[in-house]
Amino acid sequence: MEEVARIVLALETQDVAEEVMHFLDRTGRARVVGTAIDGSQLADAVRQLEPDAVVATPSMVGSRESLNGSALLAVDTSQSVGTLRRAIRAGASGFYLWPAERDQLADAAARVRPTLEHAQVERAPVLAVYGPRGGAGTTFVATHLAASYARSKRRCVLVDLDVVFADASAAVGVPIDEPVRTIAELVALQDEVAPQHVEEIVWRHPLGFGVLLAPGDGLARLGAEDYRRAIAATRRTCDVVVLHVPRALDGVARAGLEAADRVLIVLGLDVLSFRDAKRAIEAAGLEDRCAFVVNRASRSEISPKDVERVFGHAPLAVIPSDRAVRSAQDRGRLLPARGRVARAVDRIARTAIEVPA
Repeated sequence: MEEVARIVLALETQDVAEEVMHFLDRTGRARVVGTAIDGSQLADAVRQLEPDAVVATPSMVGSRESLNGSALLAVDTSQSVGTLRRAIRAGASGFYLWPAERDQLADAAARVRPTLEHAQVERAPVLAVYGPRGGAGTTFVATHLAASYARSKRRCVLVDLDVVFADASAAVGVPIDEPVRTIAELVALQDEVAPQHVEEIVWRHPLGFGVLLAPGDGLARLGAEDYRRAIAATRRTCDVVVLHVPRALDGVARAGLEAADRVLIVLGLDVLSFRDAKRAIEAAGLEDRCAFVVNRASRSEISPKDVERVFGHAPLAVIPSDRAVRSAQDRGRLLPARGRVARAVDRIARTAIEVPA
C-alpha cells in the first residue's frame, strides 16, 4: 500500500484554500488532514496532527520551530521580494504560485510522502511533568513515573530538559565520577538526529528505563530546536516518553510542553503553588492538555478537593508526604515499588496518558 503525504493547509484566502485542498486531494498523492486560518491555529494543527508537510502562505508561518520538523511548501497568488524572504526565513523547501504552478506543488507534495516503512513506525505518547513552583517535586514525580512504566513492561525514556542543573541525573543515581553521554552530543547532527542516535547515548537505569541526560552545564549550547529534534527521535525508540521540564518557561521548557500530548502539573497544598500553576497554564496555553497531581500531601488548610474547585479538574492522584523521599534522593535512589507513594505514582502512570501495552 502506497502512503500519501499528510498535509496541513494554511492559506489566507478561503477560496484559494478550498481550491488547493480539492486539487491536492484529487491528485491521490496528498491528503489534507487539517486547515488553519492563522499562525496560532497552524502551530496547534502541526503539534497535534504531525503532518508530513505544511502548505502555507509565508506570512502565516511564525518560525521554523513552529513547523515541528514538517516540510514547508510556500504558496501564494503573487510573488514579491518580501514574500520570498519570509518563505526563506521560515525554511520553505519551495515557493509556488497558485494556480500557475499547481502541478509543481503536487510534485513537491508527493516527494514528502513517507515511505511505508516510515509510516508504520508509531510514535510514543509524550507526558511532560512540570512544577510551576520550585520544590513542588517535579523531579521526584518524573523519575518515579519512568520507573513505574518500566515495572509495567513499557519501554520508557525519561528526557531531562533541565540543561543547567540536570537534577534528574542525581535523582536516578548517575555516577558523578564516570563519563556519561548527554543530549549535547546530538546538537551537531541537527536535522539528521535519528532514533539510533538517541539509543546510542541513552543512559540505562537498573530498573529498565532509559534517561536522555541533560549536560548540567551552563555553557552548553542547547536550544529549543535541539530538544524538539531529540524528543521527536526519542518517540520512535520506546513506548512512552516522560519529560522532566524545569520551572522556568524558557525556550527549552516551552519546546517540551509543546511536544507533550499531556502535561502533568505538580502541585503542593499551598496558595503560592496554586497561583503559580494558574499563571503557567495561561502563559503556556496548557488549558486543554493539563492534568494535576498533588505531591507531598499533608494536613493543611488547603485540601486536594480545592484542586477541582480552582482548576476545574480533580487531581489524578494525591501522593502522601513520606520522610523516606529526602533520604532516597540524597543517595540517588528511587523509592521501592510498594507502599502508598508507589501506589499513587502507579495510578498516575495508568491514567495520565494512554500508553500501548
